[in-house]
Amino acid sequence: MNFNTSTVARITGLTKRQIGYWDTTDLIKPSVQGAEGYGTTRLYSFIDLVQLMVAKRLLDRGVSIQKLRKALWYLKTNMPDIKKPLADLRFLTDGETIFVITKDERQILDTLDSGQLVFTLALGKIVEALKGEVDSINAQKKHDVMVKGMKYSVILHRDTEDGGYWVECPSIPGCSSQGDTIEEALSMIKDAIQACAAVKAERDTIEKVS
Repeated sequence: MNFNTSTVARITGLTKRQIGYWDTTDLIKPSVQGAEGYGTTRLYSFIDLVQLMVAKRLLDRGVSIQKLRKALWYLKTNMPDIKKPLADLRFLTDGETIFVITKDERQILDTLDSGQLVFTLALGKIVEALKGEVDSINAQKKHDVMVKGMKYSVILHRDTEDGGYWVECPSIPGCSSQGDTIEEALSMIKDAIQACAAVKAERDTIEKVS
């Protein structure tokens, strides 16, 4: 799945301004699609979400953005095989420095200066929490709409890539629509159902005549 900036902000708790700034300053860039001019949309992968969430947790624990940049520069320089350190490594911090647990968990690498170990970021818990948020966003929501006195069940989906919502009517194959808001999507599917019903009625009439 791909996620636009608005969806990333909703999932991670970061602001859209933070996300955009981290991209333009090369802290964490979207791996699916970058903003390459007016009208283009940043698209992030799930691994990008993990990186953003780890960075946010470190900042929440008192690590400055400057120290985070310095630590990432050190890791990328000294561990070139690790392309996405924020998603692939385990971090510990005391708010002053950032430690990384190496493959040999008995060894801890200090990416800044010496400091006292206070806590570790549980990457597994972060991943599970993100999966829960993604599942919640993607959960199908059923609604009933009335079209010319008839009730139709429709399913609403959030569009994590382009934003807004898309909605389908399972009882009418191929009948779907979209909207920027839930209300707009439900209004648009009513129009789509009415149009599909009109086409079906016309086809039925032609079949009877022939």
